[in-house]
Amino acid sequence: MDVKCRRLEGKVAVVTASTQGIGLAIAERLGLEGAAVVISSRKQKNVDEAVEGLRAKGITVVGAVCHVSNAEQRKHLVDTAVKNFGHIDIVVSNAAANPSVDSILEMKESVLDKLWDINVKASILLLQDAAPHLRKGSSVILISSIAGYNPDAALTMYGVTKTALFGLTKALATEMGPNTRVNCIAPGFVPTRFAGFLTTNETIRNELIERSILKRLGSVEDMASAAAFLASDDASFITAETIVVAGGTQSRL
Repeated sequence: MDVKCRRLEGKVAVVTASTQGIGLAIAERLGLEGAAVVISSRKQKNVDEAVEGLRAKGITVVGAVCHVSNAEQRKHLVDTAVKNFGHIDIVVSNAAANPSVDSILEMKESVLDKLWDINVKASILLLQDAAPHLRKGSSVILISSIAGYNPDAALTMYGVTKTALFGLTKALATEMGPNTRVNCIAPGFVPTRFAGFLTTNETIRNELIERSILKRLGSVEDMASAAAFLASDDASFITAETIVVAGGTQSRL
């Protein structure tokens, strides 16, 4: 990742689900722009490996184990940031789950609960812990999905939870302003492990590419660039918005 600007010097960023894929790319981009970064994952091994990799690139980073549906681990993540760096300027809520490809009317209640707990409720509970430590001018970024606009057959209820983040962004922006900006990114389809069941299928992959005006899938770097912009002072007059990073794929409710 070739980064030539340092817009985030002196800032502290907490990024959930950030040891691979989009989350790791966001953590790397924020760090390369000068932020101290706190990364997290459900597994200590993943945290250790990601911390080592980021430090090798000159990034100031610490890590913590955090399953976002675990209250103690959410608090520990926030405490890790405050203990190491004294405050928080940026929160990127990236954790998500899609445990089932069942249709909504066939989905088990336990699966519905997991989807809401991880994809929606965890962002709220994390911010309840983090809010007292956010400095004036801070930025919160929720990671949604193009599926929030277009819930495909294998992503129906997942898509619904991502739609909810659009409304949550606007509600939180009103509540947390004027000192904190709250925005959302809706990534298009990106070939990560999370989306692998779609992007590794040649037929589906080609269909997704055709939906894009730019005729390609997104990259993790595309999403990281958008996050760095929203976290920076270049976006100081932007709040309550969702930025769609999907190559022109249809994105209207």
